[in-house]
Amino acid sequence: MDSIGMRVARPEDAPELLTIYAPYVEHTAITFEYTVPSLEQFRQRMSQTLRTHPYLVVQSQQELLGYAYTGPFVGRQAYQWSAETTIYLKETAQGMGLGRRLYTALEAISKAQNIQNLYACIAYPQKEDAYLSQNSAEFHQHLGFSQVGRFCQCGCKFDTWYDMIWMEKIIGTHPKLPLPVIPFPALKPEVLEQAGIRQK
Repeated sequence: MDSIGMRVARPEDAPELLTIYAPYVEHTAITFEYTVPSLEQFRQRMSQTLRTHPYLVVQSQQELLGYAYTGPFVGRQAYQWSAETTIYLKETAQGMGLGRRLYTALEAISKAQNIQNLYACIAYPQKEDAYLSQNSAEFHQHLGFSQVGRFCQCGCKFDTWYDMIWMEKIIGTHPKLPLPVIPFPALKPEVLEQAGIRQK
């Protein structure tokens, strides 16, 4: 694991990260997208996220093994102290503890931004099949997330109706007067260092 590190995503990572994401679109119901986004669309999503929130990659040598990021929750101003999490790993990189490392870093960074709550929107099967299991929900539960909502048969993919659940992790103390949310680019370098993020 010593050769595996984390860093902030860069625009030039987009092709390799899209290669990681594409099989989830094409072969699973983990994402409810039907069509793989274009490279330009994917790069724009990355850039949009990095304006305000962390977008991290994990790599071994020069190979990218996965990525995770947070983003705005819902979008109204009063929700600004909450963030939604997303993670995707190469199939060959699963079971190595990389998801935990990425989420631990995201949580540390989110706390430094004055984020109070983290949320995960997770596709959930009423019965596990070849396209979707309960692994994502179990992963989040192991990391301290709790299920707080469920939408029944709200998404249809591969001719199957799937549920969607929301999971929540409280990471702040919810002060009466919360401190302003600090945009990710404005964080001090030592915040990233303490979260285990390589600076180069």
